[in-house]
Amino acid sequence: MLAFANVTKRFGRITALDDVSLTIAPGEFFGLLGPNGAGKTTLMSLAAGLRAPDSGTVTVAGQPIATNGAAARRNLGLVPQTIALFQELTAEENLRIFGGLQGLRGAALKAAVDDAFAAAQLTDRRRSLVWTFSGGMQRRLNLAAALLHKPKLLLCDEPTVGVDPQSRNAIFEHLQRLNHAGVTIIYSTHYMEEAERLCSRIGIIDHGKILALGTLDDLLTKLPFEDEITFPAIAATAPLAAQLAGHGEIATVDGTSRFRPRPAYPLSAFFALTESLGLSPRLFVSQRPTLEALFLHLTGRNLRDA
Repeated sequence: MLAFANVTKRFGRITALDDVSLTIAPGEFFGLLGPNGAGKTTLMSLAAGLRAPDSGTVTVAGQPIATNGAAARRNLGLVPQTIALFQELTAEENLRIFGGLQGLRGAALKAAVDDAFAAAQLTDRRRSLVWTFSGGMQRRLNLAAALLHKPKLLLCDEPTVGVDPQSRNAIFEHLQRLNHAGVTIIYSTHYMEEAERLCSRIGIIDHGKILALGTLDDLLTKLPFEDEITFPAIAATAPLAAQLAGHGEIATVDGTSRFRPRPAYPLSAFFALTESLGLSPRLFVSQRPTLEALFLHLTGRNLRDA
């Protein structure tokens, strides 16, 4: 449905995308995960044909977007990071304008607008001016505008920024219904929990490069540890931290120690050691690897850093 082949995009001295190759299959819910400035929006803008790559090719549904952009764009809808609505017009006027730009007329336009309001749960506000809408309502209307022409591919560039929990959940459920109906979705975010909840496959991007690619389970196997155990960094646990140093990664930040055992070091050995030191099991919390842990392992910085 979407393919990047050795795509590079620069802005002056900044390389926003660096020789990226990526293929998204029809029906995928693909998550593009990375911090601010990682290259997510640049990738989305190239996929939508809003920018041209400096080198490499981008194709949508088999159509090269550089040479056959109009045909390629008929297959896609874009939900931009910045809300793209006319604030001084009503919600219905907005959808009629966007539907008209997609070639919808007459009864087809009316039906598409009615369906969009129902899906966005905004039917009762269709004649309200957009500037009176909450941020979450505007995000839902923005999504509705991108779907009027029933695209096969939907590009969502951080569509829940500044959204309240209720509207965020409504957006998630709407996108999941679309995907189950066969729409291919590419969803960029810097919220790990969104990627974990929504996406069948995830790509982690930073400094314009795809660092890792696969299902959530595939990605987590790239970590050199299977579990993480946290405990308070207090005098009573200091001997434990010293003895763990040879059995995995251990670090202390803000009064909390994190131990990531090597695969060869069993948890039974860890808890036998804590028992020998007279430490209560209540001091310890064990959890499975997370996307944040993987990102830190790959890049050495927190996922939400700019």
